[in-house]
Amino acid sequence: MKQPISRRNWLKSSLMAMGTMSLAPSIAFAAKENLHAYQPESRLKEYLPAFNYDEARIIAKLNANENPYGPSPKVIQAISNSVSIGNRYGHGDAATLIKMIAEKEGVTPDHIMMGPGSSDLLEKTAFVQFRNGGNIVSADPAYMSIMNTAQSMGAFWKPTPLTADYQHDLDAMAKEVDSDTKLVYICNPNNPTGSITDAAKLKAFCSKTSEKVPVFVDEAYLEFLDNPEANTMVGLVAEGKDVIVARTFSKIHGMAGLRIGYIVAQPERIETITSLVRSTMGLCVTSLKGAIASMNEQEFLANCRKLNTECREYTASEIGALGYNIIPSSTSFMIFPIAMEGQPFMKGMYDGGVGIRVFKIDDKPWCRVSMGTMDEMHQFVETFKKITA
Repeated sequence: MKQPISRRNWLKSSLMAMGTMSLAPSIAFAAKENLHAYQPESRLKEYLPAFNYDEARIIAKLNANENPYGPSPKVIQAISNSVSIGNRYGHGDAATLIKMIAEKEGVTPDHIMMGPGSSDLLEKTAFVQFRNGGNIVSADPAYMSIMNTAQSMGAFWKPTPLTADYQHDLDAMAKEVDSDTKLVYICNPNNPTGSITDAAKLKAFCSKTSEKVPVFVDEAYLEFLDNPEANTMVGLVAEGKDVIVARTFSKIHGMAGLRIGYIVAQPERIETITSLVRSTMGLCVTSLKGAIASMNEQEFLANCRKLNTECREYTASEIGALGYNIIPSSTSFMIFPIAMEGQPFMKGMYDGGVGIRVFKIDDKPWCRVSMGTMDEMHQFVETFKKITA
């Protein structure tokens, strides 16, 4: 007897099929690859350590844009208290958090989708948007998560270089949008450059472009700005625009390892994703309780923003005085070109107890350093001077 196919069984079988395809990409995506024999490469490449290092020796971990001050004490207490109910699903807490976020963002709860970090939501969006190929338009350099997933699904990436002052080249991006474009991606402030695009120009671009295709605006670092409300694109969602805005608890909330984030979008856009993948089911009760507590920690968040700015200004001043050209940053990190090869530079920093990231942009090595505590930034500057002298 033929068994009826439930949504859960369909999803399970679909994911199993995807897993099989991932084991044999040359078979699974052969047709799509033939459509796009050439995929552009990002101007951004990462130097991976060619050496082993003991993490216990790292004095200043400045390689992952983590908040060194969080989670807040109240968040830690909320998480600790929730461990005893870890045998229960967190659906009720998810509904509470969604309602809090909706009120904060000025939309109704059906405009919110939760996920284990904003990167997860980027990738789920790509999974849905690029099931049948198409192309994605973004800046270059940019945070590559959604482009990598889109390309793995058979989509074509259309990169657009940033302007001379490291803003998104909105005019150039608009020209790249065509009948095959399924999504435009904007990371603002941008990672890895730390730069921000003019809010008024970006709002005009998003408003007009979203009439043709959805625009995904990744605002993971927005809350490090003194005036995030003036720079967010979330108001366009409230106006009915097909704009998706991503936020995360990983950065200023100091909850990177607890994995929780959200997107704000039109309910119909949310439905296209949740019809294929689960949302709150991927969240644990400890993270939900922590995020709920953190929503009320405005004084803590303001202090993190203040300390981050102080460390960023100190570091920019010290490194700038050595003759290095730092891209002005609006985030919890900064990036600048270095005058020595990437591998020996990175090894020297790690040997000195400082974890950083080294990228190659346009075939030249760049150092990206996250903001830690002031003591950690002193360690960074001291080590940097020692190995570059």
